[in-house]
Amino acid sequence: MRSFLITLCLVLLATGCGAGQIQIDTDSGDVEYYAVLMGGQKIGHATHVRSTDSDIVTTTEILDMVIGRGAVSIPVSTTETNIETADGKPIGFEYAEDLGGLGGKKMTGRLNEQGRLEITTLDLGIEQKAVIDWPAGAVMAEGLRLLELGKGLTEGATYQARIFSPALLDVVDASVRIGPTTNVDLFGRVLPLTEVSVSMQMQGTTFTSVSYVDSELKAQKTIMPMMGMNLELVACDKAFALSENDVVDFLEKLLIPSPVALKDLSSTESITYQLAPAAGKHLSIPSTDNQTVQITQDGKVLVTVRPAPMPSGDKLPYRGNDPRILEALKPAQYLQSDNNQIISLARQAVGDTKDTAEAARKIENFVNEYITEKNLSVGYASAAEVALSGQGDCTEHAVLTAALCRAAGVPARVVSGIVYIEDFAGRKDVFGGHAWTEAYIGGKWIGLDATRAPAGFDPGHITMAVGNGDPADFFAMANILGYFKIEEITFEPAASAAVGMK
Repeated sequence: MRSFLITLCLVLLATGCGAGQIQIDTDSGDVEYYAVLMGGQKIGHATHVRSTDSDIVTTTEILDMVIGRGAVSIPVSTTETNIETADGKPIGFEYAEDLGGLGGKKMTGRLNEQGRLEITTLDLGIEQKAVIDWPAGAVMAEGLRLLELGKGLTEGATYQARIFSPALLDVVDASVRIGPTTNVDLFGRVLPLTEVSVSMQMQGTTFTSVSYVDSELKAQKTIMPMMGMNLELVACDKAFALSENDVVDFLEKLLIPSPVALKDLSSTESITYQLAPAAGKHLSIPSTDNQTVQITQDGKVLVTVRPAPMPSGDKLPYRGNDPRILEALKPAQYLQSDNNQIISLARQAVGDTKDTAEAARKIENFVNEYITEKNLSVGYASAAEVALSGQGDCTEHAVLTAALCRAAGVPARVVSGIVYIEDFAGRKDVFGGHAWTEAYIGGKWIGLDATRAPAGFDPGHITMAVGNGDPADFFAMANILGYFKIEEITFEPAASAAVGMK
């Protein structure tokens, strides 16, 4: 099991929904190359290097890919180095990523004498430090390798593993089951390999994969279903790994046809969507203040989107004591509401306004005007990066809106889901992946969509996940997007009887 599978999920979900600049010393250890495929097309490569020096084992894993978003190709890359003792005890890590944003992020972590992890993050030239508890029983790359070797490849055997991911700064719980040995084709090479099935819990979402490993337990091929496609890592030689990539347009592949055109959304009270899951799939879609979810007896999912009305009379800042709401006021990794420029922009947007609803609407419109370069060329940027650049697509609008709200004293969170699009790249009447914001006003989470201001949030939005704007928030969408179709849509016009259409 390669731990960079965790990072790969993170990258694809954040940027989907080129040549790398990272260099490694391939003469200093055991080097393995992999082609990264999505839907059968090569989108990048991965490199795994393990080296030993006295009692220290260093494992470096690199991902280098090109992601298509409309007519734009975005190079993304990550590098992760795990530092451990020869018997698999963690010492620390180094991690760097460029998710096609406007800069890069670097993190280092070291375990101190008390067994806690001291983390230093460098982002936009700003250094931040934090200390977290090391998750009990967690291992990194070498500890995982030794665990696998100790468990062996006896068919039918099962075991558990707790893997620390520097990309997530969290532990991933994995359940492993050893399967039979079978012949597997690796780009024309047919080898007898043992099947290893893995179920991983990441940020509340279950990911399953099947790897085929050799007698040394090195994975030669891994397959993971994601967003209705198969993500594959296949061992290969260096020349093929570094060969030219295909450009897979993730946005186009994940468009969902609408059975009808949605007209006059601003005057529609609510819309009920009947979703039909793919065979064997369970759709975990949340109910919020803006939508309710019902499962029918035949397994269909009814999502009724009824935007919560904007309350009046609520004053800035939030003065409640609900810990969940207070959490939505704090700075976060991608919502740097304590950043000086973010604070300045929030003041500029809100002015002398004391009414929370009015402040939120002002921020929504301000962000729409502030981001002057509206394009798909940014893979995933933080609010502070967007404040500097003034460019991006829906995710950049969402994180900047949420950060400005928090800076102004309005609890806010980032929402990911799908939205109705009348025309996208020649495709008519479709739903596509989207991100927007919710602000907590008068006891309700109110939808804000700066991308579409002043019209903003409407019943054409279906929520699939909420969070702090971290790329990991998109994990919840991985088992939803690509695994359902919209069969029926029922409209309820304002102050009128519902009309059903197919």
